[in-house]
Amino acid sequence: MALIVVTGRGGAGKTTTTANLSAYLAMSEYRVLAVDGDLYLPNLGFHFALDTVKYTVHSLMKNPDIDPEWAVYRHPETGVHVMPGSTRLQDVLGISPRRLVEILDRVKYKFGVVFVDSPTGIPFDTLPTFELANYQIIVVEIERSPIYSFEVMVKNEIEKLKALGERYNLNIGVVLNKVRESEDVVDKIIEVIEDDLNVPVLGWIPFDNVVPESINAGIPVLRYAPKSDAALAFMETGKVLEEWLFG
Repeated sequence: MALIVVTGRGGAGKTTTTANLSAYLAMSEYRVLAVDGDLYLPNLGFHFALDTVKYTVHSLMKNPDIDPEWAVYRHPETGVHVMPGSTRLQDVLGISPRRLVEILDRVKYKFGVVFVDSPTGIPFDTLPTFELANYQIIVVEIERSPIYSFEVMVKNEIEKLKALGERYNLNIGVVLNKVRESEDVVDKIIEVIEDDLNVPVLGWIPFDNVVPESINAGIPVLRYAPKSDAALAFMETGKVLEEWLFG
């Protein structure tokens, strides 16, 4: 099965969420592939210390003769198989996003779960990847909007991304990330999402300074600092995700 991870605004922690939820499932003995589908601003490789590898998603898109498995790397600390993107400008120019679907179609059957880290906002360039997906995870950072206008933010962000997922008949869930001042009212926020939008909230992750440390180390925080607040929250969210996917 394939999951598309999306967000309405940059900096919400979409790639961090992708890295840690894929790490949770891989550490739970699932065969997991995490793919950097953010073709123009790829960051997934940094989260697994795979930002200087020889073959990437972009290599495959530029040269169809390359075996897709050459661009898949197993992260030793978590067991996640990662297909990173290239951060070099010359690799990004002149690519065809449609080619990403062909690549995913060739490799997805070898993995129990495939995560695709999607571009920020409505990912018009990579919409064809939604055709291969079964699930959509919407990552929201609630701190950027005053709590009194949160429902407006929900309408402008979650509802649009939810409508996109519904168009492709995806199962849709939400993860709240970087929760700080809103921690006291997060239950109310979850109630708004689940009752008014009829979308399950898989979990919420507190803001934690150890997360950027883990990114710099190239190890998802779930493994880098397993007793940290963020890691414990990702663990709980991962359990809910596992139940959501496999019942």
